[in-house]
Amino acid sequence: MATMESLIGLVNRIQRACTVLGDHGGEGMSLWEALPSVAVVGGQSSGKSSVLESVVGRDFLPRGSGIVTRRPLVLQLHKTDEGRAEYAEFLHAPKKKFADFASVRKEISDETDRITGKSKQISNIPIHLSIYSPNVVNLTLIDLPGLTKVAVEGQPESIVEDIENMVRSYVEKPNCIILAISPANQDIATSDAIKLAREVDPSGERTFGVLTKLDLMDKGTNALDVLEGRSYRLQHPWVGIVNRSQADINKNVDMIIARKKEREYFETSPEYGHLAHKMGSEYLAKLLSQHLERVIRQRIPSIIALINKTIDELNAELDRIGRPIAVDSGAQLYTILEMCRAFDRVFKEHLDGGRPGGDRIYGVFDHQLPAALKKLPFDRHLSLKNVQKVVSEADGYQPHLIAPEQGYRRLIDGSISYFKGPAEASVDAVHFVLKELVRKSIAETEELKRFPTLQSDIAAAATEALERFRDESRKTVLRLVDMESSYLTVDFFRKLHAEPDKTPNPNQTGPNADRYTDNHFRRIGSNVSSYIGMVCDTLKNSIPKAVVYCQVREAKRSLLNQFYVQVGKREKERLGAMLDEDPALMERRTTIAKRLELYKSARDEIDSVAWK
Repeated sequence: MATMESLIGLVNRIQRACTVLGDHGGEGMSLWEALPSVAVVGGQSSGKSSVLESVVGRDFLPRGSGIVTRRPLVLQLHKTDEGRAEYAEFLHAPKKKFADFASVRKEISDETDRITGKSKQISNIPIHLSIYSPNVVNLTLIDLPGLTKVAVEGQPESIVEDIENMVRSYVEKPNCIILAISPANQDIATSDAIKLAREVDPSGERTFGVLTKLDLMDKGTNALDVLEGRSYRLQHPWVGIVNRSQADINKNVDMIIARKKEREYFETSPEYGHLAHKMGSEYLAKLLSQHLERVIRQRIPSIIALINKTIDELNAELDRIGRPIAVDSGAQLYTILEMCRAFDRVFKEHLDGGRPGGDRIYGVFDHQLPAALKKLPFDRHLSLKNVQKVVSEADGYQPHLIAPEQGYRRLIDGSISYFKGPAEASVDAVHFVLKELVRKSIAETEELKRFPTLQSDIAAAATEALERFRDESRKTVLRLVDMESSYLTVDFFRKLHAEPDKTPNPNQTGPNADRYTDNHFRRIGSNVSSYIGMVCDTLKNSIPKAVVYCQVREAKRSLLNQFYVQVGKREKERLGAMLDEDPALMERRTTIAKRLELYKSARDEIDSVAWK
């Protein structure tokens, strides 16, 4: 079995480490909360400070009237070897050792004022103090503000409730041992500490009762009914304490001498002499330490279970945000390429249907392109008036002899040129979708989230590649349109009747006004419209093929190819810069790593001492 000092001392060290790392709250139960500690609870002027100083054997707490303890004081006592010098350390000043305990008192007062100001306000931000001495037992005590019933001048009306809520937040925890301080010269039935302890610990298994100021009771009275458990029974024995008198405090009577005087008081007291071996601050410290050791030993299985669970959670969190990257250039290049491949997988999943977004490209071809083709102004271009104008101008001074071939060609070329707009719009629409998919893919690639610089580099490289693909696609679809103009489908026109209608049109005027009839021009317009309809059907199929081939296919095949070439030529410094992480994420990883180290160390140390 582990010795009491080694086990409790270990818990003290773990609790201190938890505090340094901020691991004493949050979701679920923290390791700090799982490790038992002792909360000192009492009303104002109940003698709390004197009890703590008696346990420590040093005069180190601020004194005064009203609320003196305005912030929780987490006091960790560390027993050292005989002959070693006593000293104290504050968590907020970790590199400074306080050998003069008068300066400890001043530091507590100054640190309290730093948060609350020189007022009677309170704060729930604790002060953490460690005392190393051969005259103490290993113990963690939490000194809480004294419970009060009324607000004094300078305090808000809510102070009574605020203090009680703060005290409750500590004593409600199942691993908190309650040290309930009550003055002997007041009715135990009115004790604030006992009242609160009864509410949060109705069975009394976590509560130790301490009766102070026994020497200040009225003559002819004593506290035996309380100390012997007849007035109010607890599962643990009551302990009586005799504090230093105000005269002793004023004279700076040494605490070791005060302890001796306390022992003499109980040993020579006619009322309490038979209880002397179970009274006094020294006995209280040993009693608490022995109980704390038993509680820790009982809690070891649950503490180890909590530690193992937290280690698993911390490892999972490290895996999620990524482990640290090696500093050599080969490892850095490998990491960058792995990040790029991870992004590429997500991007392809969007295109191929594993993730949403790729269907929007089909929407461009199935909805936007047909809708744009339907809106082309062929009706206006092939109106009777415009056909007549174009054909007549194409003939010039020499009318055509058989069929107006030049007029046909001009009408067809003019009509086909309208297809360039929808063709380019399809290219741009698909380009926009691909850019959006790149953005979404970068955001959804978990491995990339820790590297904002690499995210930007990949986004820039992907955008640059998509713009190259878009330019090539635009050239290709415009070529498709130009191809339709460059060579007309002859068979289509050979099937048409080319003879013009010579019926005079009385409405026409001018030198060539009687050259053709309206029906003739309508027939030309109809023929061109039919041919353009055939071209439209062709382009409606060929434009999507060209866009997919030039943009989508290339994006899947070679989106980051040029980026890979560039990265392979970069120096180590530039590779490192690409893997520059978000400072908040780096800080988070460091914190997790430290917590992981703490929990693993705690598990190993508890295992090593718990069952000796």
